[in-house]
Amino acid sequence: MSRDLKYIGMDVHKEAVVIAVLSSSGKLVMESIVETKTSSILEFIHGLRGELHVTWEEGTWAAWLYDLLQPQVAEVLVCDPRRNALLKEGNKSDKIDARKLADLLRTGMLRPVYHGEHGLRTLRELGRSYQTLSQDLNRVMNRIKALYRGWSIPCAGTQVYAPRYREEWLHKIEHAGVRRRAELLYQQLDGLQALRRTLRPELLAESRKHKASKLLRQIPCIGPIRAARLIALMQTPHRFRSKRQLWTYSGLGI
Repeated sequence: MSRDLKYIGMDVHKEAVVIAVLSSSGKLVMESIVETKTSSILEFIHGLRGELHVTWEEGTWAAWLYDLLQPQVAEVLVCDPRRNALLKEGNKSDKIDARKLADLLRTGMLRPVYHGEHGLRTLRELGRSYQTLSQDLNRVMNRIKALYRGWSIPCAGTQVYAPRYREEWLHKIEHAGVRRRAELLYQQLDGLQALRRTLRPELLAESRKHKASKLLRQIPCIGPIRAARLIALMQTPHRFRSKRQLWTYSGLGI
């Protein structure tokens, strides 16, 4: 007796999700548009019978939708939109895209984007927050130096950022408006540094829950922060087909 397989393609947007359901033979079984919220999506999924295989493209809602539907269906495949050449051909609409996604899933032609390892979600989010704060800090520091250089004030080194020397540096700026702008940038710098100091122990504490942290720190030049970020980035080495892919993805290769 053949299984009742259904392949579901979802075109996800801010307000609504366009859904197409195909049978194992490729026949369109159902089309629907539901709100982009938990209750509406689950109500639709629970109304279907058979073995459900679902796909949608990687994007803003991909992680949320993966956590929502992964326990509810037989298979969830979040696909890479850059490799869905079929979606770029022919007529374009949300319904057509949903049907094409379902058909590509049915025929095994989608390239998955990894969304596993739920135990690492907290570490991943903390790592992303730390990286974002670090990037914002670098931008503010560059703006401070750019401001001084823009008024022909040499500012090599890191002394220009130190709180104990700020009054001395601010007095070098003659124009009150420019000086005020520098003061605001310093306040932004202090706020970001305080946030990163607060986040750092949380990130390290979370990373210590994973055995890989000690192993990674045995590698020269990898400290506790980099080890934590590597674990969050790689999640598991078993997702890669070869060591070369692992080294390249994680930045450990030459």
